Amino acid sequence: MPRLTKRLVDALEPDPDRDRFVWDSDVRGFGIRVKPSGVASYLVQYRTGAGATRRMVVGKVGTLTPDEARKLARAKLAEVSKGQDPSANRHADRSAMTVAELCDAYLAEAEAGKILGRTGRKIKPNTLALDRGRIECHVKPLLGRRQVRNLTLADLEGMQADIAAGRTATAKRTGRGASAAGGPGTAARTLGMVKTILQYAVRRRIIEANPADGARKLADRPRKRFLSVEDIGTLGTALHDAETQEENPVGLAAIRFILMTGLRRMEALSLRQDDVDHRAGCVHLRDSKSGEQVRPVGRAALAVLDTVPRREDSPWVFPGSGDGHFIGLPKVLDRVATRAGLTDVSAHVLRHSFASVAEEVGMSQMTIAGLLGHSVPGVTARYTHLPDSALVAAANTVAARIAGLLDPTPEGDVVPLLPQATG
Repeated sequence: MPRLTKRLVDALEPDPDRDRFVWDSDVRGFGIRVKPSGVASYLVQYRTGAGATRRMVVGKVGTLTPDEARKLARAKLAEVSKGQDPSANRHADRSAMTVAELCDAYLAEAEAGKILGRTGRKIKPNTLALDRGRIECHVKPLLGRRQVRNLTLADLEGMQADIAAGRTATAKRTGRGASAAGGPGTAARTLGMVKTILQYAVRRRIIEANPADGARKLADRPRKRFLSVEDIGTLGTALHDAETQEENPVGLAAIRFILMTGLRRMEALSLRQDDVDHRAGCVHLRDSKSGEQVRPVGRAALAVLDTVPRREDSPWVFPGSGDGHFIGLPKVLDRVATRAGLTDVSAHVLRHSFASVAEEVGMSQMTIAGLLGHSVPGVTARYTHLPDSALVAAANTVAARIAGLLDPTPEGDVVPLLPQATG
């Protein structure tokens, strides 16, 4: 057995078929393991008082030098000589992790891209910002000091009840500007998030089973705020007035486009010029909430894009003042809504209003789901390059209806049909 040195460690090559072990000549039980992937770790191997063989990693190659790892190995082997089991002790320490420590560890790994969401993709920064807000506002105050291994189903459902009752409500703003007011919806979503974090703890062998399994979430009353047909007409008048008052034309066009397409705010604002296919009647969404998608867009909505001031040096459909895309939509929308005498109008309300108009003109729930980009088996899920022609036709109908509400044809332009001659 050679003495582990930096030169020897740097020269080690992995075996493509199995783990490779090299043991140190100075300290018995101290060695290095190189996995087929090339990942190498320093470890100690020993026997417990009961005769069981244990291997315990003391550090990764590249993080520790051989001499530093050898020193740690001697300390662990000294514990063994005194009848202790360092590996079991480490496992017990991990099991004693608090809920606050677990949440911090989860966020750190998720932000580093080491945890995948339900779609098999890295968790989006916006989602993590929401998670962090719920953790800091609700989870840590209620359960942060509790040991993960001692959590029960009753603890978790009790947390949900406390959040719903407003026990953790605060005027503080959390991720993405969301308020921390509590309530049943926030409580249910927080419980779902905690269940996900506890499942992460199971995968990391911090706990054996997820105590949130079987937890019953409170019913979350969906928000039903949308603009009525009359409201859309009023908004259209306000948009026309805003155009004469030197309001930002990019923001005004974005309001019209979102209302006529049902796109989410960032889905629309992050569109690039080459994402728009006028001929096929669709836009290519590179990173929607449901992943990469092709979304049908009506002709009236596409016509709105022709009104957006172009910048030759910008790839964005809605260019900002700098290198990025336009981000000032909330402020522009607030000013236009105030001009129209409408309250509580957001980009999400525009999306809901699109769905409401789609329902008004007779679209089925499945068609509306497809227009909004929801997962619809057999419809949107299988179209990766071109949208379903039926959905394009539906998008044309809805967009035309909304365009007519925003910009009604003046009565003077209406030509009545003459009665047909008889006899």
